[in-house]
Amino acid sequence: MKTSAQVTASLKRRLGATVDVSEKGCWAASFDSSKISFLPEAVITPRREADIGVVLELANRHRVPVTVRGRGTTLMGSAAPVRGGWVVDMRRLKKIAIDADAGMAHVQAGAVTGAIQDAAAVHGWFYPPDPSSKAYCTIGGNIACNAGGMHGGKYGVTRDFIIALRGYLPTGELVEWGTATKKFAAGFNLRDLWIGSEGMLGIVTGAVLKLVPQPATRWTLLTSFPDETAALTAIKTLFRARVQPAICEFLDRESVLCAERATGKTVFPGQAGRPVILLELAGSVSEVDDLKLEVLAWAQAHALGFREARSREEAEELWAVRRKCSGAMFELGDAKLNEDIVVPMKNYEKFARYLAGLKKKSGLHIPTFGHLADGNLHVNIMYHRADAKDTKAAEAAVQNLMETVVRLGGAISGEHGIGLAKTPFLRIQHSPAQVRAMQAVKKALDPRDILNPGKMFQEVRIWKYQKLQVHLPWDHK
Repeated sequence: MKTSAQVTASLKRRLGATVDVSEKGCWAASFDSSKISFLPEAVITPRREADIGVVLELANRHRVPVTVRGRGTTLMGSAAPVRGGWVVDMRRLKKIAIDADAGMAHVQAGAVTGAIQDAAAVHGWFYPPDPSSKAYCTIGGNIACNAGGMHGGKYGVTRDFIIALRGYLPTGELVEWGTATKKFAAGFNLRDLWIGSEGMLGIVTGAVLKLVPQPATRWTLLTSFPDETAALTAIKTLFRARVQPAICEFLDRESVLCAERATGKTVFPGQAGRPVILLELAGSVSEVDDLKLEVLAWAQAHALGFREARSREEAEELWAVRRKCSGAMFELGDAKLNEDIVVPMKNYEKFARYLAGLKKKSGLHIPTFGHLADGNLHVNIMYHRADAKDTKAAEAAVQNLMETVVRLGGAISGEHGIGLAKTPFLRIQHSPAQVRAMQAVKKALDPRDILNPGKMFQEVRIWKYQKLQVHLPWDHK
């Protein structure tokens, strides 16, 4: 049987310069935004999609672990090669073609999400899923974890925009799930099985995306409230009126205080540190004008204060509050457990009360912000890594958080996925029978367990690992 070095040498003979075995190249591909490093033996940067078939055929034959990588923006350790082996870096596979008549985008997996949006906009179309790292993250990575973003409540998440996928099975065989048509009912829906599977069932190389018409106009409103419960109660009254904002972002008091200190500006004069809701309406001019009146009446009735943007420049000033809060949180601790949980709307107030209690019980700062239109909240448990008491409190807090979220009928992740970071909580969400069913699917499609092994099902407490001291382009800090 060949050694791993011999297999890698064989791959290099077949694919040449696309295979990098240098120390520098392997180190750069050894971690993602979780900043936990696991060195691979080689990094393959395919020039053609067919190169991936060659990689997988050889890897499957010799049981070489293969981890797929877009840009590494994932926070969950999903793109970290925990078992070593080979990393497939998709960045060269980045073609984008817009079918302006059909309202579809034909893209390769390495295409950057923001670039897809820009290409669609040229033709009057809109691709709504917008992760905060959209200027860097790739559509293949978005598909792998079923990414969402601020537009999720009105438009949906990545899964809702995938018409068809193509890629390779672990054996190196090319497959296509669906076609570039708006209807497809021919056989099992394996397309959706790949979406959110975190590169564990196959490697996506291309996709056909659904586009929607570009909104004619947008309008932005920033509102403040006395406390978190008041804010969450108020937004439910707006939703009950069947008003569906394109974006509905919530920042609690701690998040607002962090943003205010980072910008040196008070969001509302005389109301420092009040929780806020940032709304954006989008649609036709007449639709937005009608809804604007209804939203302003709602703000007058429920909010402590509100400010509307009179121009896109003013809207950008309001959005600065949301963009600054995450990075500014590091003044509260040098480490963060960033949990993107989902809470059912009916339990918003109950969750707000629970979170206030968790902060008091843990003695930690837990600034929280997120997307109220779909209940996807980012709960940031801040602590000091060198402080044993702090670390213990953070570990207990995140465990309690996950148990409570599931008890409230929610989800342990809305858009980040499981990867390594959320493996301790998978079995809080899923029963033994459900986990066995997922493992059976994995075994059926990847019997040699070569694709992204060591993820999802094996428990890893990622916060116990030493993090690399590196700054990535998309870091908030």
